[in-house]
Amino acid sequence: MTADDSFGRLDDDDYPAYTMGRAAEMIGSAQGFLRAIGEARLITPLRSEGGHRRYSRYQLRIAARARELVDQGTPIEAACRIVILEDQLEEAQRLNAQYRRAAESSGPSAA
Repeated sequence: MTADDSFGRLDDDDYPAYTMGRAAEMIGSAQGFLRAIGEARLITPLRSEGGHRRYSRYQLRIAARARELVDQGTPIEAACRIVILEDQLEEAQRLNAQYRRAAESSGPSAA
């Protein structure tokens, strides 16, 4: 791996750059919270060669949203389900907008 490859990863939201301790610190939670949302299958951290959990920025955003819901009194299982549904809705809206732009750029359809 070259230095250029390493710097390119700084912008990669899916690169597992953060240890469990650092990830918990960044979202203001205990490490047990990250384990719990992992067990609930909200996020699946990658593992280092030594077996340590590693989290990406994308996973940390999801974990932070789940923590926000739990802090508001939502049970962790429900919070995880809400976050999954929010993520699916956002993706569906993104795809719909993409299809709409493609349809508009191809001109009026023959009806």
